[in-house]
Amino acid sequence: MKKVMVVGGGAAGMMAAIISARKGHRVFLFEKNEKLGKKLFITGKGRCNITNACDVEELFKNIVSNPKFLYSAFYTFTSFDMISFIESLGLTTKIERGNRVFPASDKSSDVIAVMQKEMKRLGIEIFLNSRVKDVYTNNQEFKYLVLSSGEKVNGDAAIIATGGLSYQSTGSTGDGYKFARQMGHTIMPTSPSLVPFNVKEAWCKELQGLSLKRIRLTVKSGNKVISRDFGELLFTHFGISGPVVLSASAYYTGQDLSCTIDLKPALDLEQLDARIIRDFKKYQNKQFRNGLGDLLPAKLVPVVVDLSEIDSFKKINEITREERRRLCGIIKNMTMTITGLRNYKEAIITKGGIDVNEVNPSTMESKLMKNIYFIGEVLDVDALTGGFNLQIAWSTAYAAGINV
Repeated sequence: MKKVMVVGGGAAGMMAAIISARKGHRVFLFEKNEKLGKKLFITGKGRCNITNACDVEELFKNIVSNPKFLYSAFYTFTSFDMISFIESLGLTTKIERGNRVFPASDKSSDVIAVMQKEMKRLGIEIFLNSRVKDVYTNNQEFKYLVLSSGEKVNGDAAIIATGGLSYQSTGSTGDGYKFARQMGHTIMPTSPSLVPFNVKEAWCKELQGLSLKRIRLTVKSGNKVISRDFGELLFTHFGISGPVVLSASAYYTGQDLSCTIDLKPALDLEQLDARIIRDFKKYQNKQFRNGLGDLLPAKLVPVVVDLSEIDSFKKINEITREERRRLCGIIKNMTMTITGLRNYKEAIITKGGIDVNEVNPSTMESKLMKNIYFIGEVLDVDALTGGFNLQIAWSTAYAAGINV
């Protein structure tokens, strides 16, 4: 039986503690906050998108950084294994749109509660309000933890599950990067991910609060398309947000970007033109600014009218074919300039982290330090929205737990 020290009481830390304890080890979990799972509590808008009920190959398609590193972890502990695990603890799950898995109760607190109950059953010793200041190694091997109080806690292995830099109010302040760097690990550059975009165009602010459903967002770097997605978008006081924007942000690497919104992706240009002709016949004696109400949300009409450069007071029956085609072009390609990402306070996850080339992909053990394991967001792995990032946490935690 080993004394296993788990640093961090989030999703990955709790899972690693449970799996390690089930192997018969004596487990100590240290959490800097006053309670466990603070970030898990707010995931999925408080409902906790536990995982995604897709096959393993589909999981890989949604991993943005270093998918090959996760091959062993994902095949050892799949999303269906996670569903079985959480249901074995007494929590019923349900599958929603896009194969997203949630607790049937729609309460993330229930996920945390059943994991805490299992930790209690296994005799895991949990220390809250206990910040780990240092992870001490000697001769390339783990020796002990140093708490902020100055206390030293000896152990046989340490599992580092401190998260990244996103949602710092939940305790993710980059401690794991510091520990790893002190051990000689390479930290790949970090940035916010799954985060809204700042946009240059002033008219964006005029649309603040407007949510568009069933649009297509295309994000480009120069002429290269880096993301194209169909779904929902939200205008804000700084730019754009919503599921299609958050997914696109996962591919941002600091380059200059532009994006276009196709407001009517179900229609090609000819079909859209035919639709506009029908509306124009209906409103032929009205001014242009009053003739788009059937086609667009009311808040969007003045902006589209302005972008079309057609006189807003012009009678609809006076609009030329060229002007009408220009209007079609705006509706199919509403273009914006992306000036950057919002900060870590608004990011769901952190991109970058500990170089996975220095971590054993089967066990999550450091290749530089014996009996040190890195799991979850602290690693340089990240994914799109939909439960995939939590599955990274569960799978890497399971790998460390069964191999510690």
